[in-house]
Amino acid sequence: MGNPNASHRLSLSSRIRLLPSSFCVLLLWLAGCATEPSKPSTQPAPASTTSAPAAFPAVPDQKDPLKEPASAPSAPFEGEGWQSLFDGLTLTGWHETKFAGHGEVETRDGLLLMKMGDPFTGINWTNDFPKMNYEIALDAMRVSGSDFFCGLTVPVGDSFCSLIVGGWGGALVGISSLDGMDASENETSKYVTFQQAKWYRIRLRVTQDRLEAWIDQEKLVDVVTTGKRISLRPGEIEESKPLGIACWQTSAALRQIKMRRIDQPADKPKKY
Repeated sequence: MGNPNASHRLSLSSRIRLLPSSFCVLLLWLAGCATEPSKPSTQPAPASTTSAPAAFPAVPDQKDPLKEPASAPSAPFEGEGWQSLFDGLTLTGWHETKFAGHGEVETRDGLLLMKMGDPFTGINWTNDFPKMNYEIALDAMRVSGSDFFCGLTVPVGDSFCSLIVGGWGGALVGISSLDGMDASENETSKYVTFQQAKWYRIRLRVTQDRLEAWIDQEKLVDVVTTGKRISLRPGEIEESKPLGIACWQTSAALRQIKMRRIDQPADKPKKY
């Protein structure tokens, strides 16, 4: 009979041979994993709980400066015979003036918007327009900027001139040009304080040998043109011929653009 303690003296290899084959394979695999060097994980690192600052922080909603002015009622037009030149919806009858560096022109909420250019933005009338004995009127507003928000260029017979509203730093009103002198140099020069985002009714009357212009109810231009040379200020403003409206380094809004034919000046000229 054999020694009952002989089994305790079996070698490790003998013991392994006595184990089931599948269990041996498992032991060998575990031993290999313990000695194999670790490999870098291919899984993405967990997201940080602290987010990086945004490259462009969100800008809080800003109040639309045109919302209230767009809903403000327009003053009635004095007299009869007015014809609309702007339908309040489209640029029908107008096109963007091809100024170098001009801003965008668009229509919305019954307004015609001319965005700030470098330096001009403007529109030109594309249909027939009289050369003499007419009035043109519109509502205009400076939205942003500090220079003229309405440069109204019109025909005067075979010549042209511009009524400048809010120019040369924001306050000048006058005709450019008379005898080669622009609105800042001739007898039509006036200075008016214009508020941002406020409508102004601008009206220009052209008759034989006479130019008259009003801002709201105040008559600011009343000049006899007999013997005077009427012309445009040299430069890009000439692109506004024959009838155009422009702004200079300023965003402007327009509405209620109308014209009518007349046959005489409004009243006797003032003496300055």
